Amino acid sequence: MNLIFFGTPAYALSSLEMCLKHPDFQVLAVVTQPDKRRGRGTELIPSPVKALAVTYNLPVLQPQRLKQDRETLTYLRQTAVDAFVVVAYGQILSQEILDLPRLGCINAHGSLLPQYRGAAPIQWCLYDGLTTTGVTTMQMDAGMDTGPMLLKGYTTIGLLDNAQDLAAKLATLSASLLETTLLQLKAQVLNPIPQDNSQATYAPLLQKQHYLLDWSRTALDLHNQIRGFYPHCVAEFRGQAVKVLATLPWHPDLPIDLASQLPEAFLEFSPELVAMGGKAPLGSIINIVKGLGPVLQAGGGYLLLQTLQLAGKRPQTGWDFANGLRLSIGEAFGNGQQVT
Repeated sequence: MNLIFFGTPAYALSSLEMCLKHPDFQVLAVVTQPDKRRGRGTELIPSPVKALAVTYNLPVLQPQRLKQDRETLTYLRQTAVDAFVVVAYGQILSQEILDLPRLGCINAHGSLLPQYRGAAPIQWCLYDGLTTTGVTTMQMDAGMDTGPMLLKGYTTIGLLDNAQDLAAKLATLSASLLETTLLQLKAQVLNPIPQDNSQATYAPLLQKQHYLLDWSRTALDLHNQIRGFYPHCVAEFRGQAVKVLATLPWHPDLPIDLASQLPEAFLEFSPELVAMGGKAPLGSIINIVKGLGPVLQAGGGYLLLQTLQLAGKRPQTGWDFANGLRLSIGEAFGNGQQVT
């Protein structure tokens, strides 16, 4: 099968590598986002997909605006391919482009469609506390992740998985599912299944306000926000911003299957949390667990801050944070709104 691969971030690399190494696939070219400047430097940095494509001496197309780029459109029109494979490319494909390949444009989307259509399915399924998610391959249409579904693959989500962890799982799953999807398309044994639009949910792009922590929320909700929007969630402490990168939630009603995933040292401390009865002010430090870090009062339950990062500093464990700043019982973390 002759393919053109559309993708940009590291998430797409497993799928591109699969296409490059598979004996039945021939990648003719790669389409990716333009090089970008990172940090304070002036050097242009290629996307991870471009960097890999260059090592294989593949033609690389980097249109600023795909729909309007004459060079790219001419190349796509003149190159006979069986399918365009699209994984986290980052631009909308016009109907003309969708109609060019013989078998259409095949996308691997990081959710179980029609749930979590949109740009950030990994982040929002974690925020919502899901314990299972997966990948759906589909034939793309002009809508936002609305095309007919081809195959689905599933994976579990651990209580301590964050967006980075889950992305790694789904990237591997996407490559495997794309391989099966393309081979079955070639063999003409796949029957596309229309999505049920009445069951659709959406995963919009994240905005700055999504990262702000509010200690009136439950410990489990805060934990899901922090791991879902990793590594961006922010609170206030002693007048400055602090990122909260990893946490451990506790609530007397935490389901056994979730509680069993917590570290033993924290579980041993949980009877003390139950005895405290949730009477401390929101965001205040009620205890400091040796070797782990400070425990804060949430709107429901308690949250241990496992990894934190002060502005301009490296991430550090909650235990090192507590010792380095000499935290005291009763000190309080403010909401994220206080440092925006």
